[in-house]
Amino acid sequence: MSENIKHISDASFEADVLKSELPVLVDFWAEWCGPCKAIAPILEEVAKEYAGRIQIAKMDVDANQAVPAKFGIRGIPTLILFKNGEAAAQKVGAMAKGQLTAFVESNI
Repeated sequence: MSENIKHISDASFEADVLKSELPVLVDFWAEWCGPCKAIAPILEEVAKEYAGRIQIAKMDVDANQAVPAKFGIRGIPTLILFKNGEAAAQKVGAMAKGQLTAFVESNI
């Protein structure tokens, strides 16, 4: 676990994401998901580079069912960028660092 990435739950979602001052990129993932593991180090790098501009959070879809269901998460990894309490943008599937930073840049 990293100090740059916040692990969130159904219970903490509202406080950690919807009420955040910063935009929050939530990674919906699971332990058994290969592409989720592949994107984890990329998210770590982006979390460091964008510290103070964006918060990156991870939510385990196996341990937390309410929030993923609310946002219709069907495939993982799914990344949703929340701004001002709203889902502003979404990407499904693992991506390269350049794709991830372009997604973040175009939406924050």
